[in-house]
Amino acid sequence: MFPMTPIAAALALFLCAGAFAAPTNNANTPRTLLAQAKGLPAEFEEHFFDVPLAVRVERDQQFLGEAMIVLTKDDRVTLLDFTDTGDSPVSASEREVWATYLKQGVVLGACQGSCPEQMLAVHYNLQNSLVSIATENAERDTEARRYYELPQDGSTGLIVRNQLNLNGGQDQDLGGRYGLEASSSLGNWTQRANLQLARLGGPDDKLYHAVHELYGQRELQGSFLRLGYFTPNSEGLSRQLRSFGANPDTAVGLMYGSSDSLAINSPKPSVYPIYVTANRQASVEIFRNGVLINTQAVAAGLQTLDTRTLPGGIYEVEVRLIEDGQITATTQELVYKPSNWRNPDERWRYNLFAGQESKLLSNWDEQSYGDMTAGAAINYLLHPRVIVGLSGRQVQDKQQYGSSIDWTLANNTSLYGNVYRTQDHGTGMDLQANYSYGSGSLFATHNRSWLDTTNTYETLPDGTRVRQRNVFIGQTSSSSLAINHRLNSKNSLNGRVSYTEGNTEGAALDLGWSQRTMLFGSDANWRFSVFDRPGSFSSGDKRNRGVDLSVSLALGGPGEQWMGSIGTRTAREGGRDNNGSLTYRKTLEDHVLQSVSVTALADTYGVGLSGQSSFQADAFNGDAFLQRSSYNGNYTGGLNLDSTVAVGGQHMVMTSQQHAGGAGMIIDVETDLDEIALRADDLSGGSATLRPGRNYVPLTAYKNSSVSFDFEGNHVPSASIQPPRTRYHLNKGGVDYRKITVSKTLTVLGRLLDPQGKPLKGHHVINHASRGVTEVDGFFSMEMNAGSPTLEVRRGDQLLCQFRLDTANARSENNVLMIGDLRCSPDTLADTLNKAETAG
Repeated sequence: MFPMTPIAAALALFLCAGAFAAPTNNANTPRTLLAQAKGLPAEFEEHFFDVPLAVRVERDQQFLGEAMIVLTKDDRVTLLDFTDTGDSPVSASEREVWATYLKQGVVLGACQGSCPEQMLAVHYNLQNSLVSIATENAERDTEARRYYELPQDGSTGLIVRNQLNLNGGQDQDLGGRYGLEASSSLGNWTQRANLQLARLGGPDDKLYHAVHELYGQRELQGSFLRLGYFTPNSEGLSRQLRSFGANPDTAVGLMYGSSDSLAINSPKPSVYPIYVTANRQASVEIFRNGVLINTQAVAAGLQTLDTRTLPGGIYEVEVRLIEDGQITATTQELVYKPSNWRNPDERWRYNLFAGQESKLLSNWDEQSYGDMTAGAAINYLLHPRVIVGLSGRQVQDKQQYGSSIDWTLANNTSLYGNVYRTQDHGTGMDLQANYSYGSGSLFATHNRSWLDTTNTYETLPDGTRVRQRNVFIGQTSSSSLAINHRLNSKNSLNGRVSYTEGNTEGAALDLGWSQRTMLFGSDANWRFSVFDRPGSFSSGDKRNRGVDLSVSLALGGPGEQWMGSIGTRTAREGGRDNNGSLTYRKTLEDHVLQSVSVTALADTYGVGLSGQSSFQADAFNGDAFLQRSSYNGNYTGGLNLDSTVAVGGQHMVMTSQQHAGGAGMIIDVETDLDEIALRADDLSGGSATLRPGRNYVPLTAYKNSSVSFDFEGNHVPSASIQPPRTRYHLNKGGVDYRKITVSKTLTVLGRLLDPQGKPLKGHHVINHASRGVTEVDGFFSMEMNAGSPTLEVRRGDQLLCQFRLDTANARSENNVLMIGDLRCSPDTLADTLNKAETAG
């Protein structure tokens, strides 16, 4: 914040008053600053040029922000900084473009030289303290862009994710998996690779290996093109279609389909507006199923609510109007924001692929090889409430067909169904129905199919191939009905009844009651459940019947929790198994260990133990568990590790951060302070904590945005961050590199004089940490780098003088260094000067 003198404040009032008396014959003609200031009293004119002024900045009549600027008599405006942008509809990334341009000093009038964002002219209006920017888009339609632009010059980078999963025990051979997923960017193409090593454990001690992905992909507006070696999937569809038999294995070929990767997901209002009528200034609370999801301030009179921030979908809400702290009206309203389709004008979603079944560095014997494979899948928006789908493909010389329907029958009822068939394999179908009412929901499912899983393998989303262990030949069916009902704010019921035929036979029933209450002065959650399920190997092939009562209690210090349970169930031999358990869980902060928990359990067979922990370091994160069986005393354990390596800008980092946004930035933090923590906030969403040294920040691919840096927490040290923000525009897989410096600062207050002792106004006083502009009386206040107590004075592009301050002997009051008067003369540029010459 740049201070304004009392005379400068009076100038603003004078200008407002003078606006009514100003001639209007040239009101629409931009005038020079000297012409606008003509007629001002001399004592006001000197407070107009070469001093900080508070102004409003607009772009095509859109508010950019409140700002501090400096005007010079050569018709030049220089932005010092934006001071308030809270009510601006312009994005932070676009504002930064204009800030960067205006900070270098811009001549008023028509654009000269290289101007950003199709700018035509810049004008300053003295009467209303307004800086206006006009661009070529001033009178064009303001329809929002539907897609993000790709980086103009592309991007480069490499992100490699490493995953290790291990599991084993005393009666179980060690099994596990290592997965490597790599994404890189070259130009506007993204490259992907996926390698998997697996050992299934048990009698199969073979080490399996295979490459599942090695392709390049180009994102287009609304579609994508993929070339190379890949596993065909249903990418690009809004509703996935099921199929029977073998999943498509890896193939060499191409894939083309619809894509939302570049689509701009702008908040949209409800199709049907929601109105309230307030007698007085009031507020509105919006509840969904008893949960507050939004609150807004409204003025007196008929008002429409802002529904853009509400979740998508079709659902009822309760709207409460609150005046003077009391609820004066309550209504039930319908939010109609169909989330089935982003753009009703584009009714088709599709996915096509063709190639040759192939395998690369693979020793999976059953993996197909050599046959041609092709497929297509489509979704069609038949009606705003109905999406239909069709698919057909050839896999391992077998024809597979599928169809689906997603039907919103009513505002609170939906149906989803699939029918699918595979040549020489069989036919299957499944149905899912959901009904929501004010206090709960009903969910029903039914599926029926004929299966032969002798040679069936499943390909997981990460590319891992898993052998089907429970081989079954014959017909299977399953039906279920589940209900969740909320009795009140603290009590709820849930139940599920199901019936299966095939691999598992019989009916199952589960009923539960949950309650939130207080116990020993702490929050407690109770749950009571009864169950009757079909028999299995672990219940001696007899029906598993029992009850269970559990309680979770927040006792102890912060982050501590105790959980206990007692119950009965069917034992392994078919008898009764009475059991109980006690669990202690602790969540830690600022520690490698994120959480630890220990469980002791007792049942018919003895005592069992279990321990779990999750951890996160700078380079990796993961979790581990260890169990001791109460049945035979054997130990079983597991370990999961995850780490990411990012390369960009000729720098590399190993990090535990996930790259969910598809891109990232390596940031080196240099500082002369001890134990600082910074925040890096991606203006497109997401944030990360930075420490001194090398850091990694996940970023959002495709968006032209910026990252801002600030101190973590409420106790901000006296220090400056340079630069305070940085821009990025990356393709998926792209990685940028930046270095930021955090320096300890001092607040300095002084006055700048010429050799004759006259105040110098409008001069820029610059330090590594910040800059200031001298007022009419020569005074300035600014932050200064404590480790480099030097100041330089500039006027335009000319360096006039510089000083090295003797901070040890300067007077300090309330953490402000009073450096007195500084005489600016050319001899202060000499390197031999050790301290500033002071006067007075």
